[in-house]
Amino acid sequence: MTNPRRPLDGLRFHLALRRLGPGLITGAADDDPSGIATYSQAGASLGFAMLWTVVLTLPLMIAIQIVSARIGCVTRRGLAANIKERFPRVVLLAVVGMLLLANTLNIAADLAAMAEALRLLVGGSAHIHAVTFGLLCLVLQVFLPYQRYVRWLKWLTLALLAYDAVAFTLRLDWWQVARAALWPQLTRSHAVLLMIVAVFGTTISPYLFFWQAAQEMEEAHTQGGAPHTPRQVRHHLRRIKIDTTLGMMFSNAIAFFIIVTTAATLHAAGVTSIQTSAQAAEALRPLAGQAAFLLFGLGIIGTGMLAVPVLAGSAAYAVAEAAGWHGSLSLRLETGEGRGFYGVIAVATAGGVLLCFTLSDPVQELFWAAVINGVIAVPIMAVMMLLAADPRVMGVNVIGRRLRTAGWLATAVMAATVVAMLVTG
Repeated sequence: MTNPRRPLDGLRFHLALRRLGPGLITGAADDDPSGIATYSQAGASLGFAMLWTVVLTLPLMIAIQIVSARIGCVTRRGLAANIKERFPRVVLLAVVGMLLLANTLNIAADLAAMAEALRLLVGGSAHIHAVTFGLLCLVLQVFLPYQRYVRWLKWLTLALLAYDAVAFTLRLDWWQVARAALWPQLTRSHAVLLMIVAVFGTTISPYLFFWQAAQEMEEAHTQGGAPHTPRQVRHHLRRIKIDTTLGMMFSNAIAFFIIVTTAATLHAAGVTSIQTSAQAAEALRPLAGQAAFLLFGLGIIGTGMLAVPVLAGSAAYAVAEAAGWHGSLSLRLETGEGRGFYGVIAVATAGGVLLCFTLSDPVQELFWAAVINGVIAVPIMAVMMLLAADPRVMGVNVIGRRLRTAGWLATAVMAATVVAMLVTG
């Protein structure tokens, strides 16, 4: 006998999945090639010693992303538009300028990594591959709604789950892993502090703040405006909390197992510094054998195709709002109203492509992009927290005491780490 409740349960599950949007996409985009390289470098150079950073950043990351999402949902405006209204112009220009610089460098690092991954798989020129990926990302973002093609790209990012699988095929001392994850072994060396800033920066990245706030703004406009009744407000804020928490948990779980896998394979084999993409791919060899390069390449390309539009798009939202332009991914270029918005996307992507022609090492580019993100995240997080607690911005929906405490704690931890790195340098 069939269960009459099963179709209803399936429908409810499908509807619940559809409600997961900006938070889940943001979490997936956080594991970009820069993140993969940074986590791999952390595992290879320091073994399990950096696992605690991923555990520590999870609640901090969830808190600060919920803050950015709530600002976008409640105000129906992005972060730059709110900063423009409540802060002096110099603050707006500084925040947008830092974001544009960091995102362009991050785009360059991601495109270079994607190009190197494709060269590893099929050969050819990495420069030509970088130009091709840059043009492809630009064309897709301008002419195809991001939400549509991201559904397909998410399948490519599932290749990253291979790191999880490798961890469980190895003979690991899981007690040692748990101890490293929960009991930090801190040293004051500049190299270790630099690695901590890189891990923090690739996990809690400024572009994610602007992107999720903008996507919540887009969702509010799509649904005909912001919620008005207390019940509607609670419904939307609960959805944001669930969506963001699941997205960040997925992101940090991938990061955790990348560090575990590279520590147990590369570090254990004496490879303590990753210089090439081929070395990073070797971490997957215990599971995939000769197919390790294929899995690694698919993961890098998939996350890159997911992250580059997020990087360029978040910069475009910020610049458009600062300049007073109408900025939205729903705009069409042929109507003329989206020229400024898509122009910023084109400039950021083109700038990233041009930087790929420098002589710097792609793996090191990815690492330093993470460090830069960690440094500039601090002032941007402080500005966000001030906005979220301001009744003139949020009305009666200012963040509560627990979220305010968690958000300021995240800002303080990031600031303390950056200051320690600079002092020891």
